[in-house]
Amino acid sequence: MSDKITWPDAIQPLLEKYKDTPHPLNYGNLYQLVVMVILSAQDSDRNINNLAPKLFEAFPDMESLSRATPESLYPFISGVRNFGNKTRWLIELANKIKEDDKIPATLDDLTALPGIGRKSANVILRESGAPAEGVVVDLHVVRVAPRLGIATGSDPKKIEKQIMEVLPQKDWDAGMAMSFLGREICRPKPKCEICLMNFVCAYYREMVIKGNNN
Repeated sequence: MSDKITWPDAIQPLLEKYKDTPHPLNYGNLYQLVVMVILSAQDSDRNINNLAPKLFEAFPDMESLSRATPESLYPFISGVRNFGNKTRWLIELANKIKEDDKIPATLDDLTALPGIGRKSANVILRESGAPAEGVVVDLHVVRVAPRLGIATGSDPKKIEKQIMEVLPQKDWDAGMAMSFLGREICRPKPKCEICLMNFVCAYYREMVIKGNNN
């Protein structure tokens, strides 16, 4: 990580740009969000958005999901990657929670549920309006954060820890902001010239500016 950049200041343009950006999962309530977050792991948000309406028509709440069997769920989520495990996780989770208004609202309680890791829990807390207890680190953030120089390595948990160390808790939504940046601009082949973070970006400084000077 760079020790020359004051990240709480440098990250503000990114937070400002994406503060009102809706999550790519088209959920209607907290129950739907939890289910869709679990289904979206290692899959695309677009795929989950496409299958969600029919799934929630059949299982509109946690109570109905708790009565599901693998056989009754398969027709709706068999097109999801790792659907066998996800089916088991959803049924186990629904049987633990039973009712929509009993969905946990803390990181520890969420990650104690089947199929929900730190990233998923952080997304659920963000979207439910609960105070941030961590930083969303998805595959986009794993690419973007080291490029910027706010974190190093490729381990999501270590990247999250580094970001939490350099930013105050009020700015921990930077994870989701970096995810949006990764989806739109900081792609595998990045559009550095139009990126609002290129003024502090280590990748831009090393690869683009130095490259043009050689």
